[in-house]
Amino acid sequence: MASKKINSLNGLGGLVYSTDPNFKLPEADNEEQETILPAQQKLRIRLDTKQRAGKAVTLIQDFIGANKDLEDLGKKLKSFCGTGGSVKDGEIIVQGDNRDKILQWLLKNGYTNAKKSG
Repeated sequence: MASKKINSLNGLGGLVYSTDPNFKLPEADNEEQETILPAQQKLRIRLDTKQRAGKAVTLIQDFIGANKDLEDLGKKLKSFCGTGGSVKDGEIIVQGDNRDKILQWLLKNGYTNAKKSG
């Protein structure tokens, strides 16, 4: 069983150091959500400029499923738009205002409940 990497002290529940030789890190939720079908995904596409020095990015939110599938979808969308971006905190970030292109791609690929919001 693979252990989850803890990036901050908050992930340890306040524990900083232990002299116990039998100490094990607290178990994080190792269960990943099962990815639901594209037709059942209710994705929201919105434009965001907050805390980005005025640069516009397109956010795709509300994906339900495994992180690997989210990263795969993000990679496909960034490739289709020909721009950079990332996948952070359960949302896909694509550089620039690509809401229309992304919506067309999602609808063409079975994400029928995707819509622009905000």
